[in-house]
Amino acid sequence: MRRVADTGTPNATSGSWALEARGLGKRYRRGWALRDCSFRIPAGRICGLVGPNGAGKSTLLGLATRQVQPTTGELRIFGVPVDDPAVMPAFAFLGQEKPLFKRFTVADTLRMGAELNPAWDAAAATRIVRSGNVPLHARVGTLSGGQRTRVAFALAFGKRPELLLLDEPMSDLDPLARDEMSTLLMAEAVERGTTVVMSSHMLTELEDMCDYLLVVSEGRIRMAGDADALVPAHALVTGVARDGSLPPELADHTVVETRLQGRQFQAMIRPRAPLPDDWESAEPSLEEVLLAHLRSPDAPSLYTQGARVEAEGTQAA
Repeated sequence: MRRVADTGTPNATSGSWALEARGLGKRYRRGWALRDCSFRIPAGRICGLVGPNGAGKSTLLGLATRQVQPTTGELRIFGVPVDDPAVMPAFAFLGQEKPLFKRFTVADTLRMGAELNPAWDAAAATRIVRSGNVPLHARVGTLSGGQRTRVAFALAFGKRPELLLLDEPMSDLDPLARDEMSTLLMAEAVERGTTVVMSSHMLTELEDMCDYLLVVSEGRIRMAGDADALVPAHALVTGVARDGSLPPELADHTVVETRLQGRQFQAMIRPRAPLPDDWESAEPSLEEVLLAHLRSPDAPSLYTQGARVEAEGTQAA
């Protein structure tokens, strides 16, 4: 990974955790938007931030970008508290709004990026724009949604961030433009070793792109860790329901979600022992695991060992 030398700026070599929260919480007048959140995201990973509307995803990203002040706990970027000014060059944020100046040309926008960011990578920013055939002389207000998103990505990557935080920046794009921008994001992140935390409702997209997960529901962390460890920790099991209640064969397992169709009982579980032979068991997809947890916010939380930070009452995969 790129090193930032002799500047005092936090970077991927300053610590192995790109983002680390301990007891993080934010309370508004209406109640807690985020509460008792403790987790770690390793440097160099592509992390999917998943949750229903109002779950606390945007609040978490707001805390990471210093747009929101925490009520409790702390959040660190590469080991440095987010309220330390030294952390600012280490991250870039791109949200749904993409606040670009409509009267600026694309070239003006890139020059503004160079003026505001001492480590500006003009070659990378220009490459991102030109690879999408976006005219440098065109005014931003005349561009299509996909072209504006490409310019916004050029600003973000031109900053050369170690951590890129994304809050649904591609939500307004058509499927083709979204696929193009996803490919661009992955290529740039892999080339630079950039840590990416991306909020998205597109679960299939997350399955294709992300190797790390952070699942938020009702303001709390429900799952955190390596996707390759979280998914195999679950099993989708099917058996016979005798009276509609939880079958005794599942009593010793962690049950995330259950469904009853006639006499057929289906459950998403975290198995602790082999099931009887008359029960069918299959490894679920990432999408099936995520949907089960989103539909069952009261299910016990699950962290992989690396993601766990003083997280009492959770299970490790």
